Amino acid sequence: MLVSLCRRNSIVMRLSAALHTETAQKPKTAIVMLNMGGPQTVDEVGAYLHRIMTDRDMIQLPVQSRLGPWIASRRTDEVKKKYMEIGGGSPILKWTNLQGSMLTKALDQMLPESAPHKHYVAFRYVPPFTDETFEQLEKDGIERAVIFSQYPQYSCATTGSSLNAIADFYRKRQIPQNIKFSMIERWPTHPLLAKVFTERIKEKLEKFDSSLRNDVLIMFTAHSLPLKAVSRGDTYPHEVAATVAATMNELKLPNPHRLVWQSKVGPLPWLQPYTDDAIKAYSKQGRKHLILVPIAFVNEHIETLHELDIEYCEELAHEAGVIQIERASAPNDHPIFIAALADVVAKHLTNGPRVSKQFLSRCPHCVSERCKSSKEFFRKLCSQSSLKDQTYA
Repeated sequence: MLVSLCRRNSIVMRLSAALHTETAQKPKTAIVMLNMGGPQTVDEVGAYLHRIMTDRDMIQLPVQSRLGPWIASRRTDEVKKKYMEIGGGSPILKWTNLQGSMLTKALDQMLPESAPHKHYVAFRYVPPFTDETFEQLEKDGIERAVIFSQYPQYSCATTGSSLNAIADFYRKRQIPQNIKFSMIERWPTHPLLAKVFTERIKEKLEKFDSSLRNDVLIMFTAHSLPLKAVSRGDTYPHEVAATVAATMNELKLPNPHRLVWQSKVGPLPWLQPYTDDAIKAYSKQGRKHLILVPIAFVNEHIETLHELDIEYCEELAHEAGVIQIERASAPNDHPIFIAALADVVAKHLTNGPRVSKQFLSRCPHCVSERCKSSKEFFRKLCSQSSLKDQTYA
């Protein structure tokens, strides 16, 4: 009898402990990390390219429903080869999950009142897709959700496309009234972001002989943008430039620097000078010691590991007669970068605003009804008023 009672009490205690652990681990605050994503295997490349080439937020093509799939199909084998050369797939999900895990651990210590925090990844063109992520977020019973762009500098083509995908998800779906939403759509001049880029530059400067270290040309490189978008008023170019200025101010070294642009797609004119052209031009000028700094990317992916490392630093630099070229690492899991993420989110959770006036302002020459309706959606989603029974039509 006594043994039976002890066993029963032991079972009750274990069940109680399990329930307590489950309750304790239930996330209260979601940090939704937005990014483009990249195929984890070469088998995903075709579908990945198809989604990019048919997304008019990302790129505008004539008769896009036909031309987009055709371009994607034509490029698939070439892009597959590039992914094979960097290990068979993109590491962006690995890095984002690692960053998210480290971020939420830091937030749990900094803000116990909003803990436990849980990170969610919402990619635009590969799993985990936006729809899947927000479905899971709702199932988890989240009380507060911070939509956090992993593009520090805002562009309608990148962050804007991801935000439009969230608006699309709720277009014919009831907005959950029990979740308090807010968003961080840009953070280009955060001092710790500038500091981590500074540290990455210093790591590479150490590889140069001390006699010429102060003369090494620092080339900040970012994904280019069609001039049509620039003329419309997209804020991306000046936000990238602001990150460059903040980094050089933090670096406090006499090295010359320039901002250049990479990854042009299609026949239309894009922001210049292009990174590859600049490398060749500087070599002709006698500038043969260079550092490339991917200033708009927070983790390694195809455009750093292949375009910069293989196509530019190995092949092009050799052809152009460059003596030494180094490529600064992306922030990845650098402790200063994790501190930057945590500080951005903690200040947002503490002081807001839930949606910025900068985001709600449209470009001066914007004629997109999709953009207009998306901004109106987020104004409502992040408002202080009750969202009960609201749908986005």
